[in-house]
Amino acid sequence: MTGNSQTQLDAIQQQILDNNVCPELADSATQLVFGEGNPEADIVFIGEAPGKKEDLQGTPFIGAAGKFLNEMLDTIGLKREDVYITNIVKYRPPNNRDPLPEEKSVFMPYLESQLEVIKPKLTITLGRHSLNCFLPDLKIGQVHGQLESYQGRVLLPLFHPAAALYNGGKRQTLLDDFSLIPAILQKTTITA
Repeated sequence: MTGNSQTQLDAIQQQILDNNVCPELADSATQLVFGEGNPEADIVFIGEAPGKKEDLQGTPFIGAAGKFLNEMLDTIGLKREDVYITNIVKYRPPNNRDPLPEEKSVFMPYLESQLEVIKPKLTITLGRHSLNCFLPDLKIGQVHGQLESYQGRVLLPLFHPAAALYNGGKRQTLLDDFSLIPAILQKTTITA
């Protein structure tokens, strides 16, 4: 079954390329950074867009924020291979600027398709850009660590790992929020 899910994800990735999604970003980026991990994961992490290292290597969350994400996964007994990691926008914005609203909206159908294939029990949004693509009226500072519901999906908004690198106070908050994940997954039926 894993092969089938991976095949479907590969097809979505190819659609982005075939449809020439966001050509301005594609032209300024080194490559598409689609996603990585277990195609049948219980947890999907969604960031905003690839950074410089991600753009060069084609893998999401491998810079400093990715290292912190790996450390946090380790604290709850998980590894990158156990989860699926992706971003809303699949190309690095020039100079690491924030993704524009139209860039996020053009990639959302592909992200939705990824989630339909993976069918995670828990979708974790990392940062305000990711959260606001699903729930635009919520503020990450007010809802981090609290389960939210979106179109039948269970969302857990968390601060972006990069925020903890620039603001030491958020580091412990993020670790505390992260520690909730195993208990959330243990619930057989999650209602949010």
